Amino acid sequence: MNSIGQIPSNISLFQALDSIGENIIIADKDYNICWMNSHAVKLLSAVAPLYGLPGAEDIIGQNMSTFHAQPEVQQKIMDELTSGHQARITIRDLYAADIVITPIRNDDHDLVGYVVILMDVTTKAEEEKKNEKLIQALSVPILKIWKKTIALPLIGEIDAERANRLISSVLKECAAHGIQFALIDLSGLYSFDEEIREHLQRLNDCLNLIGTECIIVGITPELAMSIGVLNINVRTFNTPHAGLEYVLNRQK
Repeated sequence: MNSIGQIPSNISLFQALDSIGENIIIADKDYNICWMNSHAVKLLSAVAPLYGLPGAEDIIGQNMSTFHAQPEVQQKIMDELTSGHQARITIRDLYAADIVITPIRNDDHDLVGYVVILMDVTTKAEEEKKNEKLIQALSVPILKIWKKTIALPLIGEIDAERANRLISSVLKECAAHGIQFALIDLSGLYSFDEEIREHLQRLNDCLNLIGTECIIVGITPELAMSIGVLNINVRTFNTPHAGLEYVLNRQK
């Protein structure tokens, strides 16, 4: 689709590009960096020394392959571009950013250069911290399935650190919202051993202290064989549906 309208005569394209709140770089068709807006200058002033360059102005004229660990791979991607390409990159293992590369073509559709945009730039430490928060959130998926009732599907493996985080999150949720029933779904566990048995016992004991009934559901035939005798004073059901039926009957 072609662009429409007309840029006012008192606005230059360079001014327009410079006013965009992203790091914008323009390279020619041979991947030589020709121009960057003021946002990119600020960012690349910190990045340039990582590549042995005094400042951002020294990046002008450099080939983009200078900044890639595998330039032949990046060049192959750019040679085959027909539209924009987006990827998450790291810069000298200190920064992380989303990079968007778009080919520039003239009226005859000939390639004349590239626009490179660096977005969501953050330090690697901040990136890892953000990812860790996401992992923590996903590792304790508390679901509100009915009034005063939550479900907690346990997925994968449960180590001591994850168990502590899980118990803390469940207790806070139950205490804050007066939860009466907590359905713990075991169907997503990879295995069941003595350590998991101890974590479940501790979770059950803690929930009892705040007046929440712990209900274990999702005990598949395979899991039942590895569990053996549970030795926990708690109601168990083979499916979440059966556990929820129990809750509904109790609340009547």
